[in-house]
Amino acid sequence: MKLFNLIFLSFFSLLVLPVRAESLFFEDEPVQLGLNVFDVSDTFSDIYEKLDAVNWAGKNINVAIESLEKLNSNAHIAATDERVVLVWKDSIIANYPRPTPKDWNGFGEITTAIVLKIRENDPAFRKKTESEMYQAVVDSLMKGIDENGRYIFSRQAEINEDNRILTSVGLQGNRDNRGNFRIFGVFKGSPADNAGIKPGDLISEINGVSIKNISDSELNDVLSGYNSSTSKIKLLTPAGNQDVVLRKASVILADSDIVYRNADDENAVLEIIVHKISDGAVDIIKEALNKYPNATGIILDLRSATGDDEKAAAKLAGLFIGKNPVMRIVETAKDEVEVVPGGDAVTDAPVVVLMSNMTRGTAEAVVASFYENQRGVLVGTPTAGQARIASRINLDNGGALELLNKAIKTGSGKIIDGRGVFPIVCLSNIRTASQQNAFFLNVVNNDFNFQDFNKDDSINPESIRKGCPVITSGKDEDAVSMAVSAKILTDKKLYNKLIAE
Repeated sequence: MKLFNLIFLSFFSLLVLPVRAESLFFEDEPVQLGLNVFDVSDTFSDIYEKLDAVNWAGKNINVAIESLEKLNSNAHIAATDERVVLVWKDSIIANYPRPTPKDWNGFGEITTAIVLKIRENDPAFRKKTESEMYQAVVDSLMKGIDENGRYIFSRQAEINEDNRILTSVGLQGNRDNRGNFRIFGVFKGSPADNAGIKPGDLISEINGVSIKNISDSELNDVLSGYNSSTSKIKLLTPAGNQDVVLRKASVILADSDIVYRNADDENAVLEIIVHKISDGAVDIIKEALNKYPNATGIILDLRSATGDDEKAAAKLAGLFIGKNPVMRIVETAKDEVEVVPGGDAVTDAPVVVLMSNMTRGTAEAVVASFYENQRGVLVGTPTAGQARIASRINLDNGGALELLNKAIKTGSGKIIDGRGVFPIVCLSNIRTASQQNAFFLNVVNNDFNFQDFNKDDSINPESIRKGCPVITSGKDEDAVSMAVSAKILTDKKLYNKLIAE
């Protein structure tokens, strides 16, 4: 189709659409198909100019209007140094003079014009909100360079999308066989917590309506969501009936959770679950390590950990590995910045690091730092291979671009992005108790048929992922993770052999 489109380039002068010399749009028609064309053009102009100034880990981004054809499979764009032509199926529906290099206003207007043409011909694209439209266009512009980049409609939207803030009355539960709603969890500091609601309490009425007559969707609207609302709730508690008034509030979720297991046992284990690598998570983990210095083993669960704060990642790893390089940040082809913790390790307890395909970003570098410093046994399945750090670019319209343009290497300089980190113990291959027992016995007896794929730079990462596949059941993965981790941490001979592999 590209070749077909180019055949028409010689006929462009006959097909030029009427436009004003200074603009593709008329001032008396500012709104077209629900968009203010001048505001949208200004935003695209701002996006182009700021994308042009970004370093892309050795790659360069050029303003390629052609990439906008990714917005719809029926759209095909042919561009020369002189013209930009939009073909829809087999018909030319737009033809514009191509702006000169660095003419960001011109590129902004052409992008807006092409977007309008696609909206005319694509009902689904026409239904997209302004924020969704910007996201789709940014996706198409950056495809192949930063597939994870995103447009944030506003800085407040960024906060709401961060998933670390929950707008809720602060309780969790489900219906019992009588139709009542039984509470099994209450967020600390939430409106429900402040009202004295406890796990085990039953909600029988909301706003005077029996819970039996309230649908699940209506119940969800009462308990959570961004809309502000006040609810009068009747509770059935062990102490009798209780009436409370709850208003939704923002509940800040912790970036790390701590569980201290077998406190009275000589094999007490400290379980650290990291949701997001941040300064807040580091503070929680450091406090726990100081509070439980007698823990004989530590499970560092990074199976769903995210984060793009390299300084926080260095602090977290430094709690265990001390002043050793955690990662290298690659922003251009020539420049690498080594990230090293500033403090000494605060614990020397044995560590099992849990990992999965959802371990990504700086969490992958943290996993690698335990491996390279022989500080912990890697258990799980391969990490995501999405080891990049975001740059935040604020736009003039109050929105922002979040670009994962900085690649991450390990502290020793090995590539993680696009490859990942591989476990020493693959959980998906030892799912049953008999498989676990055979595996542990083989390790202790030196019959562990082991190959460290992290040392083989030529290995195809996908072949490792096929050999150590994702565990589809979260409940199953939790059970296997805990069983294997406990065995490794309570058997010093086993731990030492796995660390030495």
